[in-house]
Amino acid sequence: MQTDAHHLFIIRRGILELQQLPLLIYYCYTLLMKLIIGLGNPGEEYQNTRHNIGFMALDQIARQAEAKFKLEPKLNAEVVKTRFLDMPMILAKPQTFVNKSGEAAKKIKLFYKVKNEDIIIVHDDLDIDFGNSKLSFGKSSGGHRGVESIISALKTQEFWRLKIGVANRKLTIARDQKNLKAKKESVGDFVLSPPTPAEQTELKKILNEAIAKLGHIL
Repeated sequence: MQTDAHHLFIIRRGILELQQLPLLIYYCYTLLMKLIIGLGNPGEEYQNTRHNIGFMALDQIARQAEAKFKLEPKLNAEVVKTRFLDMPMILAKPQTFVNKSGEAAKKIKLFYKVKNEDIIIVHDDLDIDFGNSKLSFGKSSGGHRGVESIISALKTQEFWRLKIGVANRKLTIARDQKNLKAKKESVGDFVLSPPTPAEQTELKKILNEAIAKLGHIL
């Protein structure tokens, strides 16, 4: 016959297990957490430029998730925790300028304890035509200095990337220049200029199509 002491032990153990339940739920939640980092430059002068298409994509996700970014100075980024495509995730827009994106990416990764394979970098791509996008994993930077910075900071390229194409005829002309200095300046001017009026009318649709591809890896 069970004693009162034994019943009391069972009750106490049940209470302890219930107290630990929130920690277990939190642990499972963090295991599912994804980190999406959009690349771009801070400041109004860069807001609608091709190089900021990563920011534009994250703004689109935030609108769909009804989430609002908040500046986190210690992370050098605007950040919001939300749910998207039924998954918990962190959206982050580094405020370090594109070429130093790795500084913020490393801080965000360590702060939220996200695994490298759960990181998705969203950025512009000069080798993909405007209107197209592509997912890749574990690839080199392809010359994108923001991605180079992240690979250097994280000491790995084992993360996902959503590459959104911005290439058009104007870029082809810029790349065809014989003078190396003029070519570099022209390509720089291209990425720091806004899409053409015709491209802007298509941009929302293109961003939505690109964002939908995240469903394949989330």
